[in-house]
Amino acid sequence: MSASTAVLKAEARLVVRHRAGVFWVVAFPTLLLVVLGLLPAFRAADPALGGRRMVDAYVPVLVLLAVIMSGTQVMPGVLVGYREQGVLRRMSTTPVRPLTLLTAQIALHAVTALGSVLLVLAVGRVVHGVPLPGHLPGYALALALAVLVALALGTVLAAVAPTTKLATGVATVAFFPLAVSAGLWGPAQVLPEAARRILGSTPFGAAARALDQAMRGAWPDWSALGVTALWSAVLVAAAVRWFRWE
Repeated sequence: MSASTAVLKAEARLVVRHRAGVFWVVAFPTLLLVVLGLLPAFRAADPALGGRRMVDAYVPVLVLLAVIMSGTQVMPGVLVGYREQGVLRRMSTTPVRPLTLLTAQIALHAVTALGSVLLVLAVGRVVHGVPLPGHLPGYALALALAVLVALALGTVLAAVAPTTKLATGVATVAFFPLAVSAGLWGPAQVLPEAARRILGSTPFGAAARALDQAMRGAWPDWSALGVTALWSAVLVAAAVRWFRWE
């Protein structure tokens, strides 16, 4: 077994044991979908949504909620904790470089988020009859960009936060505008034009639009994909520039 594989397995066991993180990333979005879908107002066809139901429009939002939870709420605390405890510094003196640990964390949180996405889509289809993505390649690309921007943002938070406590506080404060931009308090389709334009310039607002378009069977607008990709590039560059190993 290579050192990288050993680190990946060890980190995977720690991720599974983080029960609070597993709940918020994997269980919470699906539970929220089940509850929302039971509300009569969410099951009725809505003219503002082109005849779709509110629960249909909320599936992309809850998909993004899983991605946001994994990338910006759980991962930063873990990375800052490793730096705070000197784990990354000690690893730099061994054949296993700290970058191996960082890569394993990013990969595991990406896999956890994608697992939660599959669960939301499956439960939405089986329990509430929500259609599956109609344009699978477009949906996969929009989802990959959303995961990338969330993990990049989480790495930036881990880079600038000096302590685990502060990282948790900053992530908690950041969660609300991120969730609002993704549409948690109302999908963009039901908002005024000015609000839609503002949300469309944010990483998760653009990702929500791209995912919704792919859900309805169309290729996502390049403008939405471009905004998400641009935010991803900027945040990745910031994370590379600012991340400190000790």
